Amino acid sequence: MTTPTEKLVAEGVSIWLDDLSRERISSGNLAALITDRNVTGVTTNPTIFAGALAKGSAYDETIRDLKSQGADTETSIFTITTTDVRDAADIFRPVYDATGGVDGRVSIEVSPELAHDTAGTIAQAKELWKVVDRPNALIKIPATKAGLPAITEAIASGISVNVTLIFSLERYAAVIDAYLTGIEQAKAAGHDISTIHSVASFFVSRVDTEVDKRLTAIGTDAAEALKSRAGIANARLAFELFEKEFATERAQSLVAAGATVQRPLWASTGVKDPALPDTLYVTELVARGTVNTMPEKTLEATFDHADVVGDTITGNYADAHAVFDGLASVGIDFADVTQVLEDEGVEKFIASWHELQATVTTALENADV
Repeated sequence: MTTPTEKLVAEGVSIWLDDLSRERISSGNLAALITDRNVTGVTTNPTIFAGALAKGSAYDETIRDLKSQGADTETSIFTITTTDVRDAADIFRPVYDATGGVDGRVSIEVSPELAHDTAGTIAQAKELWKVVDRPNALIKIPATKAGLPAITEAIASGISVNVTLIFSLERYAAVIDAYLTGIEQAKAAGHDISTIHSVASFFVSRVDTEVDKRLTAIGTDAAEALKSRAGIANARLAFELFEKEFATERAQSLVAAGATVQRPLWASTGVKDPALPDTLYVTELVARGTVNTMPEKTLEATFDHADVVGDTITGNYADAHAVFDGLASVGIDFADVTQVLEDEGVEKFIASWHELQATVTTALENADV
């Protein structure tokens, strides 16, 4: 009997887990998810690492070793996170080899405190890439205005990039341009552009959370009817834009020269509203050549009961445009929505980064050496 996750893979969707910890790696859980849940990659962020370090004893020995070496908090965080990502990349290496480098990817994020610092982002992206030292790593760079030139520079240097925190079509278009420019520069510099991969992480559930809050405030029947539709519509229009931009002569000439297509990735796919189906942001965003990165709860729900019925994106562009016409007609300023979400996204990751720093600082202070 075919499982829903197997059906999803058959439809051309790559399933990545939005979680990583030392315990997952050492217990064999991560390897089991590849076999049992069709997981072909992992994404991380400061929130995930903060949570992993705050739970259990998996990092105790590492913390003791770091303390005995006199490592400070920042050095310890860098060592812990890059070690986890390197070890996870080794677990996923067979997937990477089997898919020609498309999947088997493990992402690690530059410090969110660098979100508005282009030079700092570039420097840390290069450092992370060098230290992790695995071809199946992806360096996460936010799609802030300062992040865009950093994306180009990283790609141009031969670094594979996961572009994160994309909320608007306008910013997504700029991300695609940043990627293509980076590939053009890498090609001119003599890099093997076939080895440079990228995904563009488009956030979904957070859009609904913000828009639905505004629709509730408007309170009309027309506004109520649009609830929980913006996130999926926005993602579908992102895929429409992806198809259009990668069909251009510019993109196609690079693909013909060996470049890979920057795949759309659906992020923030855990359902925030308990009234909604728990697999909504999986089953409604199926299209070949996409990635869906899921928290474990969503992954398990998908495996258990997701109704995968084929492509649910490319035949629904007209409906997605109609949703946005409706949002505009009831007074939703979507440009403001996406700016608020980007600002909040950066702030939340900075808060998680500070939480991670505090957790590691305390662990170092309490470690017995």
